[in-house]
Amino acid sequence: MNSVVLAIVGLGAMALGWFIYSRFIAMKIYRLDPDFITPSHEFQDGIDFVPTNKYVLWGHHFTSVAGAAPIVGPAIAVIWGWGPAFLWVTLGTIFFAGVHDFGALWASVRNKGVSVGALSEQILGTHARSMFMLVMFLVLLMVNAAFAVVISGLLIQFPSSVIPVWAAIAVALGIGQLLYRTNMGLLWPSIIGVVLLYSSLLLGQAVPLALPETVFGLSDNVVWVLILFAYAGIASVLPVWMLLQPRDYINGLQLFIALGLIYAAVLFAAPEVVAPFYNANAPEGTPAIVPLLFVTIACGAISGFHGLVASGTSSKQLDKETDARFVGYFGAMGEGMLSLATIICATAGFATLAEWEGVYSRFGAGSVGAFVTGGGHILEAGIGISAGFAATMLTVTAALFAGTTMDTGLRLQRYVVAEVGNITGIKLLQTPWLATLIALGFCLAIAFGAGSDGAGGMIIWPLFGTSNQLLASLTLLIITVILARLGRSTLYTLLPMVFVLFMTLIALAIQIGGFFAAGNWVLTIMALAILGAALLVIVTAFRVLNETGFKLIAGEGGTHGELPR
Repeated sequence: MNSVVLAIVGLGAMALGWFIYSRFIAMKIYRLDPDFITPSHEFQDGIDFVPTNKYVLWGHHFTSVAGAAPIVGPAIAVIWGWGPAFLWVTLGTIFFAGVHDFGALWASVRNKGVSVGALSEQILGTHARSMFMLVMFLVLLMVNAAFAVVISGLLIQFPSSVIPVWAAIAVALGIGQLLYRTNMGLLWPSIIGVVLLYSSLLLGQAVPLALPETVFGLSDNVVWVLILFAYAGIASVLPVWMLLQPRDYINGLQLFIALGLIYAAVLFAAPEVVAPFYNANAPEGTPAIVPLLFVTIACGAISGFHGLVASGTSSKQLDKETDARFVGYFGAMGEGMLSLATIICATAGFATLAEWEGVYSRFGAGSVGAFVTGGGHILEAGIGISAGFAATMLTVTAALFAGTTMDTGLRLQRYVVAEVGNITGIKLLQTPWLATLIALGFCLAIAFGAGSDGAGGMIIWPLFGTSNQLLASLTLLIITVILARLGRSTLYTLLPMVFVLFMTLIALAIQIGGFFAAGNWVLTIMALAILGAALLVIVTAFRVLNETGFKLIAGEGGTHGELPR
């Protein structure tokens, strides 16, 4: 199979999804209203609620949800062969992720910009809300603690990425001032930002930087993790227009340039996919493809974390309700295109099948390294970019996305703590700095609690895939209940929800059995707690659906007004 065919078929299918399917969902199911007053205008405060240009907001949303996951998941999953990963990413983007992300954004906007966790109380009641928020907080905790380790590892392994990774913050601060303090418009700040970002790549290639192996008795990994959490804590309380929006927007432009270069290189080099369509000779110890494929590839097909971002930060910045299609659905498509590029790099970026099998010698191998290595070879062969610069560019791409996810993830954790304060009546918990410190405290406790050199987040990371997909199922379930109450068709959210829920519950049951057999009581207890919380929300939701009398075909009910409580 030639990689050009994969690119054309995959991108072509996603284009059809955008132009046809997303338009149908927007008009017939969510029924977007251009005159609806969005929370960004109703509660505008210049900090969290800020009406935002849809292209800038798309950049924030896309890079916040992307992180390293749409690279890591597909780059691991191709061990089962390129075919299953390709089909799940392509179909998942169109029929699962797009509807999920778009729906979470729409539902939050229709309910004053509250998170999907708070929304669950209005739809399902207080007990379901508590369980939902527990799953939310654990997923955010896993993301923040683990991504700090991922970025730290990249900065240590690729010293040429240090300058561009941190230069991106300075560039974003400058772009934020240009966008909101001048009348320059969007074009020139975009051009200036991209030029400075790529200039920093050249500088990083010429001047690689590395920390000493120990600093005041702490390892370089520990120091980087502490620096990253300190940065994320500060970034999470700054006004969104100052750093979060411009950083994410410029990173989004940088990714699309990188994706354009990758796909152009694929077109010119036309490398053959050396991996099999289905790998019947997977290494010993590789788990069964069903159901593990559907939790290994989350971002890029469907991810519960996206619903947290859509309802946590993006909904507070949406200028017009009609922008939700572009921000939510097209944001999911951006992830799909990145995951598709990852599949191509990780299967066609090697000279022979033997070389590919040497990298994929065990389950979990490949990952970001296969994307960087394979992508570097394709870029060098296709458009003449040196392998060294290509590796730096792709490494910085992965690190910048993981960083923007940490920024948003910690802000979302702060929102969850504040919501707990609102529920309990404890005003102090609603103070931004205190809520941020509490969120940071949990992250640091996980990172260093096990005495694991700052990498403690990886201890609970095995639970991320199943917890994240359970969260996606629960979010789709909330959206389905909302649609049922409005008398609209539930088919387009209910079917994806049932599929993802079924696969995830099987995967979680397998995980629990494995943790129990290995005597890993921490993960066993956490997994059982997550399963119990999810089951309570599911039972409550289906009871409400049954009382509502939901329909699978389109109904005539519902208005453009606020959703029923």
